[in-house]
Amino acid sequence: MINRKATTMNFPLFADLPDGDRQAIITEFVSQGGDTNNRTDLIQWIGSNKRLYANHEALYYTLGEARVTGGPPDDLAALTSEVLDEVYAFTGRFIAYPSDDAHVAHVLWIAHTWLMDVWDSTPRIAFLSTEPGSGKSRCLEVTEPLVPKAVHAFSATPAYLVRKIATDQVTVLFDEVDTIFGPKTKDNHEDVRAVLNAGHRRGAVVGRCTKGAKGQMVTEELPAYAAVALAGLGNLPDTILTRSVVIRMRRRSTSEQVEPWRERRHKAEAALIAKRLEEWSNFIRPKLTEPEMPEGIEDRNADVWEPLLAVSDQAKHGFGKEWPLTSRVSAVSLVSLGGAEAQSLGVKLLDDIRNIFNSVSVDRVPSEWMITALNQLEESPWATMKGGSLDARRLAYHLRKYDIGPKQVRFTDGSLKGYMRVDFEDAWSRYL
Repeated sequence: MINRKATTMNFPLFADLPDGDRQAIITEFVSQGGDTNNRTDLIQWIGSNKRLYANHEALYYTLGEARVTGGPPDDLAALTSEVLDEVYAFTGRFIAYPSDDAHVAHVLWIAHTWLMDVWDSTPRIAFLSTEPGSGKSRCLEVTEPLVPKAVHAFSATPAYLVRKIATDQVTVLFDEVDTIFGPKTKDNHEDVRAVLNAGHRRGAVVGRCTKGAKGQMVTEELPAYAAVALAGLGNLPDTILTRSVVIRMRRRSTSEQVEPWRERRHKAEAALIAKRLEEWSNFIRPKLTEPEMPEGIEDRNADVWEPLLAVSDQAKHGFGKEWPLTSRVSAVSLVSLGGAEAQSLGVKLLDDIRNIFNSVSVDRVPSEWMITALNQLEESPWATMKGGSLDARRLAYHLRKYDIGPKQVRFTDGSLKGYMRVDFEDAWSRYL
């Protein structure tokens, strides 16, 4: 049974306050337009307002302290809605999300980390941005006290991280993840890369060679399955992006106001919510079922979103935020945005070439003409690539992996090296 009054804080609980103090809180809430029948609004209001009442000094009323009644509710769907609403309200106080879809995904990802023994695979959540100062690290800071056994990877050696995951069910928070994928650092982070690439699926292992008791080399396989949150600049390798809920952060505008995050002030409040998440997970675990995917969410995207939608489906319709419906809207939206941003260079090239063929309505073009047309696309990278603009050799190199190459093609003014539209049809059908 959930103990609604359990807390490690030194502040009195709402239910334990004198009648006059409780009434003062509710009176102020009502005076600001609040409805005492709307439990979600009351919880959010108390969680976002600090007040002094009666003889209590610097009394902080947290989301957890807003509970007025004891004992678990009979309706687990209402409990799920209530818990998700609380996490939503808490995270929204400190993070300027790029969209409500991103906010919803973050809340569901946090909730799913308390049920890691249930899932066949766990999605990574990747907070990425093109510029620093966009709130990526703040997302991890707020996440840390809300998830089980958080480990900051940037302050841990690869060997420690791999063995920590193998021996304990930790949640990995990896800031500045972009720094491990450059050519200069590749050899120093192979273990971490292996965990990020493979550890999304239950049963995944990292193989290592170590010295045995007598000095001989022996092999060992260490479990790599773990929930992982990432934050970094730019993009990540496709092997990670396709296993991630991708949230493209942006700098907060002057009109977007959030509370400053202070660990010393807010960590205890977050710990209370984390305790409720843990208790909720024990109730909801046997109730989880395979969710129905919305149209457009399939294959690997379905693997990514299955745990999050399974959590949202346990919430109650018509209670607070409409989680079952909202989560599916968020899934379709973020998959669409993430896919556009995560498009590989090769797929981008195939897409641009298809657009060029469609614009001229011909079945063949000379290589030099194609190169010129690609380099003139202002929103594509071909004219400003590292090492110079696209040329015949580089175009052939990028298309080779799709079994496409230049050939001698007959045109009205003679035979030239060129590309046939028919040679692209198979790749277009597979990748676009």
